[in-house]
Amino acid sequence: MSGHGVLSSQAIARMLECGEITCDLPPVDGQIQPASLDLRLGTKAWRVRASFLAGAQGTVAERLEEFKMHEVDLTDGAVLEKGCVYVVPLMENLALPDNVNAVANAKSSTGRLDLFTRCIVDRGIEFDRIEKGYTGPLYAEISPRSFSVLVRPGMRLNQIRFRKGKSVLSDDALSAMHESIGLVDGVAQIDGGLGFSVDLNGDNNGLVGYRAKPHTGLIDLDLIGHYDPTEFWEPVISKTGGIILDPGAFYILVSREAVHIPPDCAAEMAPYLAMVGEFRVHYAGFFDPGFGHSAAGGTGSRGVLEVRCHEAPFALEHGQSVGRLVYEKMAEVPDVLYGADLKSNYQGQGLKLSKHFKS
Repeated sequence: MSGHGVLSSQAIARMLECGEITCDLPPVDGQIQPASLDLRLGTKAWRVRASFLAGAQGTVAERLEEFKMHEVDLTDGAVLEKGCVYVVPLMENLALPDNVNAVANAKSSTGRLDLFTRCIVDRGIEFDRIEKGYTGPLYAEISPRSFSVLVRPGMRLNQIRFRKGKSVLSDDALSAMHESIGLVDGVAQIDGGLGFSVDLNGDNNGLVGYRAKPHTGLIDLDLIGHYDPTEFWEPVISKTGGIILDPGAFYILVSREAVHIPPDCAAEMAPYLAMVGEFRVHYAGFFDPGFGHSAAGGTGSRGVLEVRCHEAPFALEHGQSVGRLVYEKMAEVPDVLYGADLKSNYQGQGLKLSKHFKS
């Protein structure tokens, strides 16, 4: 295996070959991403009465006995209802070396549907974080927040990234990288990562984003470019460079900055911080090597922001800081890059709904 850093597509392929990752069914084309592996839903789900972690001494199977309400067979497709919580065994299992840890995250299209998806593991004390040397199964906790969804075995709602050693770039290293290749268009706000802000200037019609409608039909996750956006979303218009977020509502907005992830780096959206306001930004936090990279057809790509407001209405202004990207070094440059190599859905993007909707 290569040096310290986030493991590349070719390293993930080697992990599959040597049994550090095993699968109930053989991997499929496109499952290995530049710096992550897509995880596939298994054949059953359990509706549970509460979200849970296994805890330092427990297994997910033991906790399921405590929290499960009923079992759902996914074989021929099944509906996961809005407002409910489900646990689904995944097709992939791990036997990590004692110097490799992992972090999971929802895929972009999952986040843009407000499909709250997290990974849980045996003896896990955090969501989406997997300790080095972990051996055991993986599970997805899925909670549809805005839309009920139709799922089937093999669907890929979340992804896992592997890393060896310390890989996070310091602010000094980020500043130097911005000087040499430009990480954002314009001034880089670097403090504990690369800061980014929200674009609320909008287009000629004042369109700044979309808000999920409360009572909609079902979304079949296999149908791409199929649904009329007006049946599921209402446009958010602003003529003033600001909007007020409603508690409990879900919004798709876009970053003011066009972001660049060079081929030898990966990035992750840092978790929500209470200091920036009463809202959460971005459920789908992985940015792959090549995102917004000109050689991969990007030339800077905006970050789409999945925003949910919490307890109180919150006034959001154009240019307001909403989060930061933490950059990590790749252990080696991946043999495929986000964008041109993969015909990626969101390369060169601006404000954009998930791939399930007609453009």
